[in-house]
Amino acid sequence: MTRTIQAKEMRAELLTLFRKHGFAEEKAKLLAQVHTENTLHGVNSHGINRVPFFIEQLQLGLVVKDAEAEKIESFGNLERWDGNLGPGVINAVKCTNRAIAMAKENGMGLVALRNTNHWMRAGYYGWMAAEHSCIGILFTNTEPNMPAWGGKEARLGNNPLVIALPRKKGHVVLDMAMTQFSFGKINQYKLSGEQLPYDGGFDEDGKLTKNPQDILQTKSGLPIGYWKGSALSMVLDMLATLLSAGKSTYKLGLEPHEYGVSQIFLCIDSSTFQDGDLQEKLMEEIISYTKEVTPTRLDGKTYYPGEKSLANKIYNQKNGMKVSEEIWNKVINL
Repeated sequence: MTRTIQAKEMRAELLTLFRKHGFAEEKAKLLAQVHTENTLHGVNSHGINRVPFFIEQLQLGLVVKDAEAEKIESFGNLERWDGNLGPGVINAVKCTNRAIAMAKENGMGLVALRNTNHWMRAGYYGWMAAEHSCIGILFTNTEPNMPAWGGKEARLGNNPLVIALPRKKGHVVLDMAMTQFSFGKINQYKLSGEQLPYDGGFDEDGKLTKNPQDILQTKSGLPIGYWKGSALSMVLDMLATLLSAGKSTYKLGLEPHEYGVSQIFLCIDSSTFQDGDLQEKLMEEIISYTKEVTPTRLDGKTYYPGEKSLANKIYNQKNGMKVSEEIWNKVINL
């Protein structure tokens, strides 16, 4: 069962909730805005659906409510920050803004963040970078939730990766986990009582399955591109861990809950090259060439990364957002 919620109503309800749990006004507003924005983009799995998870992490003491990320070391246009186990969204917004500021000053800026928490929808920070005319490359490690190719037990994280490029006609924003489906998306299929459209992970016997319950139970997702996704996950974990001097997926897996992850925020100011018209022309050339193809279905078409997300936002702003009745009632009663 679903119900339709307007963005204004969701923001107000979430603001009340975060105030209730002791967040200062500006932080409560930011948390409410980010979770609503993520849901507007159609990513309920990392928007409204994640609110109960966030409150649970808070109550378990894994998220330190009043803690904030702070700079620990500086190496020119590369900085190391410590999140002090503060709220992942608030830390990520702060570090994205810092990477943008360094990019505006030096052409490029990189913030490596350790000891932070789940940042919800990774793409949010890519859209932030693009709105400031910056190219953004951002990623995080996670607890073990997929096997290295050829292995049975989960030893790698699905380590979401974002690559964002500013564009006048609609920013290009790639937001993808290293598993075929993010675990938030898998849970969304479970809530709706549906099977996955494609194999998304492994069951207890090590067999591929479309059953979301089986995958959530084993915490063993299918790597994108099989061995290629497995390898990419490993190097993203290495980069996040080495650059931040933080916890690796291995260390995260030693705890009963995921917290204290490592993240990277890299921004490049696209205006540095002073050829904005050429950049737009080249992007249109690539997008047009990709989209002007014969569809595999009569009603089919191809999309550039971020195109559907933007369309979802425009539609949901006008018509309201479809959310799970179960999740909404849970949020109301938190």
